Amino acid sequence: MTNITGYPRDLTGYGAMPPAANWPKGARIAVQIVLNYEEGGENNILHGDPTSEAFLSEIVGAAAWPDQRHPNMESIYEYGARAGFWRLYRMLNQLPVTVYGVASALARSPEQVKAMIGAGWEIASHGLKWIEHKDMPADQERAQIAEAVRLHTEVVGYRPRGWYTGRSSENTIRLAAEEGGFKYIADSYADDVPYWLEFGTCDQLIVPYTLDCNDMRFATPQGFNSGTQFFDYLKATFDVLYAEGGRMMSLGLHCRLVGRPGRAQALQQFIHYANSHEGVWFATRETIADHWAAQNPHIRMQRPSQMSHGDFVSEFGGIFEHSAWIADRAYALGLGPTHDMATGVHSMLCRIFRSASHEERLGVLMAHPDLAGKLASTNNLTAESTSEQAGAGLDSLTDAEREMFQSLNTQYVEKHGFPFIIAVRDNTKSSIMAAFHIRIDHDTDAEFGIACRQVERIGEFRLMDYFK
Repeated sequence: MTNITGYPRDLTGYGAMPPAANWPKGARIAVQIVLNYEEGGENNILHGDPTSEAFLSEIVGAAAWPDQRHPNMESIYEYGARAGFWRLYRMLNQLPVTVYGVASALARSPEQVKAMIGAGWEIASHGLKWIEHKDMPADQERAQIAEAVRLHTEVVGYRPRGWYTGRSSENTIRLAAEEGGFKYIADSYADDVPYWLEFGTCDQLIVPYTLDCNDMRFATPQGFNSGTQFFDYLKATFDVLYAEGGRMMSLGLHCRLVGRPGRAQALQQFIHYANSHEGVWFATRETIADHWAAQNPHIRMQRPSQMSHGDFVSEFGGIFEHSAWIADRAYALGLGPTHDMATGVHSMLCRIFRSASHEERLGVLMAHPDLAGKLASTNNLTAESTSEQAGAGLDSLTDAEREMFQSLNTQYVEKHGFPFIIAVRDNTKSSIMAAFHIRIDHDTDAEFGIACRQVERIGEFRLMDYFK
């Protein structure tokens, strides 16, 4: 039985150091333009929907009209297909672009699909219809994904290799991954580079998308009021990611929004600005997915968050010397993806250790051997302690040094009541000896706290070894 009580979200990701992107030709940044093609796939009673569309339009405070067509809303979407698309096509047809194509919208737009294919653009799937999925039963959503793939293949001539629902449900990413045919899924905004998720035996690449560098903010409160604001925001994003290096900048566009002439100029300005820099790689999402998968293939590992209680204790019960009860209790805290690396497990173990009674913590201190003491001389240390002491040269002491250590051990224990503990991998033989002389004179309560912190540091090193 695996642990099912943990927190499922991953708030750690790659941490401080994302893996190297190694973009082609040494590029510092990958710029990815998405053109959302939704016109003709939106909510409309003509499409069998119960209401008209109310999302992402020029109509302030738009509301869905039940059982009625909404001529104003329809005409705004029609502008995107009739005029906005072609304005953007003329601007972007020499660049690699990924189209998020709603399958039913593509089916109603043969001229636009022909132009997309002629430009060499990637056409990814944006679902069957541009509708809300949050309340849709999983079986129904699964069927809609399958139908979207079928219709897309029929209309475009090849199946989609990328997926983005947008108005998604809590099941969307899992269901798209289980479909099994997508190189990437984009229903995430969680990072500046791609990352992997596991669903059963499927290793699914996620290529995150954006809602901030997105012209949808022309149609939302606290969004962009002018093309100047849009350009300034895109420029600032580009500048930061370019300076960091190894990142991906996504840019989300809609035919009916940035396709308007008063906004399109800002997009043109940004493309000119990005092209004025060296080392900028414009790419489709499929190309980025292929590159990332080749550079950073997924590696499966035994994940603490997926371990049984017994396996977790077996693997981590020795991190705190002879104190498996710490791992036993830590498991009950609930493990999630953020605990699948050294820092995460260390945090859980330390929480239990810090909240334990004084007697329990003293027991952990007492479980530690003397440095260069009798256990070491008779080869009765744990494997971890043997390696740690050897790393600081404590396995090759002179007779005089060994005698000094044993004398200091005796004095220390007589004063404080527990062994002298220090993370030897932070030290050398001489610095350990110096610490010995200083810490013997400490107040016992203060020294207890220092010893506990050293125990935690030793555990951290052991976990770093475990996770490599």
